[in-house]
Amino acid sequence: MDWHTQLITLYLVVCKHWEDVGWTQAQRHAPYADLGFSDEEVVTIYLFAVAMEEKRQIKAIHKHARRYWRDWFPRLPGYGAYVQRLNRLADCFPVLLERFCETGEAAPFAGLADSMPVVLARQGRRFNAKVAPELADSGYCPTKKLYYYGVKIHLVGDFRRGTLPGPRFIGLAPAGLNDGPALERAAHALPYQELYADKAYEYLSRRGGLPFTVLTPVKKQKGQEHLDAADAWLSRAVSQVRQPVESIFNWIEEKTGIEIASKVRSYQGLLVHVFGRLAAAMFVRNILPRSA
Repeated sequence: MDWHTQLITLYLVVCKHWEDVGWTQAQRHAPYADLGFSDEEVVTIYLFAVAMEEKRQIKAIHKHARRYWRDWFPRLPGYGAYVQRLNRLADCFPVLLERFCETGEAAPFAGLADSMPVVLARQGRRFNAKVAPELADSGYCPTKKLYYYGVKIHLVGDFRRGTLPGPRFIGLAPAGLNDGPALERAAHALPYQELYADKAYEYLSRRGGLPFTVLTPVKKQKGQEHLDAADAWLSRAVSQVRQPVESIFNWIEEKTGIEIASKVRSYQGLLVHVFGRLAAAMFVRNILPRSA
């Protein structure tokens, strides 16, 4: 499938979404709005440039569209107007992401859970960061050994042997909120009987009242140098099962550059950055293969 067909496919999917429900997140309350350049075009350019052209900044996206796609989008506005239009559509991207994640498949027995950081400012700069205070705050990522200001993406997906998990739940939480409490908030909506996660969720394996069993690698006790044989075997088994959820985060980062959000300047911009790039990745993974 050439890029022209891919672009048309994305545009038609976005138009269908707008016709069904997307328009409800893009209502305007002004007596006049120039929609010669439509909302569907705003979203299509952003998603396609991120997913297929690997553009990371909105300025680069706009420049690329102006240079190469002018025949396709003749009413493309200037950069400032495009950014304003994109930020006004921030609430549309989570719903569009949900549509792109739908597979129609029944939930399997087991699910996988993990989180990844989205960094607005790192190390010493985090103390002066003030972007999106409604959601972002300071936290620590032990995997990357990084103190940062930003948010966490929490993903829970279906376990599928031999392939990446299919996302069933994707949420956003402050960087300072621990993974366990974040998962508890969504526990009632998860259809699994077993959930495999890393050590950050370990206390949930001892907590009652959850609709599923949480399995994590075993933590060493204070002063313990080595796990016993049974605990070491369990840790290896859990780590092998949950490895695909780490792989999907790596794939999303490679495809969209979602982890670095240092150019974001507003709450709406943060929503566009996170959910727009997730939607772009899920379009490539779930929608394009069906259209080929």
